[in-house]
Parts: sequence; C-alpha cells; structure tokens
Amino acid sequence: MDIPALQRLLERGRDSALLRFGLGKALLDAGDTAEAVIHLQGCVAQDPRYSAGWKWLGKAHLAAGDTDAAAQAWRDGSTVAETNGDKQAAKEMAVFLRRLQKANASRV
Repeated sequence: MDIPALQRLLERGRDSALLRFGLGKALLDAGDTAEAVIHLQGCVAQDPRYSAGWKWLGKAHLAAGDTDAAAQAWRDGSTVAETNGDKQAAKEMAVFLRRLQKANASRV
C-alpha cells in the first residue's frame, strides 16, 4: 500500500501494530526517517513481541543517525525474537549489531 492510504487508515482509527509497521517501513523506504521511527516505535509499543518491528525500528534509527537507539532496538528485538522462537530474525539483528559495533570501533 502507498503511504497516503496507510495514513488514511490510521486517521480513521484503524491503528494497529501491523498498520504502524507497514507505514513505518514505507516511510523509511521513502526516506522519511523521523516519521518512520515514530510509527515503528508505535508498532513495538502496541505489540512488543513483533520481531520484524524491532528489526525495522533499528534500521530506521540507524538511517536517522542514532546508532545508540539502533543498537538498543536490535538488542531488545533479539531478545524478543529468541523468546518467540524466531531464529532468523534473531540472527539478522545479531549481524546488524556486529556490523554497527565494527563500524563504531573503526571510527575510534
């Protein structure tokens, strides 16, 4: 779905973790990182067990330049994913964390 259609659903009171996820991901894809962060935070606030929400929240924070928030989202998301038995998502977020830590170490 396109961003305006998702925003209309939200305005009509159809708020849900899935809607926030879709809107946040679409906004991130469109380069609107600040709004993406807001909606992805809304996603995981509504459903803290939503592994993909945590993964994309970390990506949005990273795109916005907030590496600390990205790392925290991926740490939290990894815990959630492991609890849910979502091994693939846990592995992906662990890789993102390692890459971020490696990039930060090379800047020092």
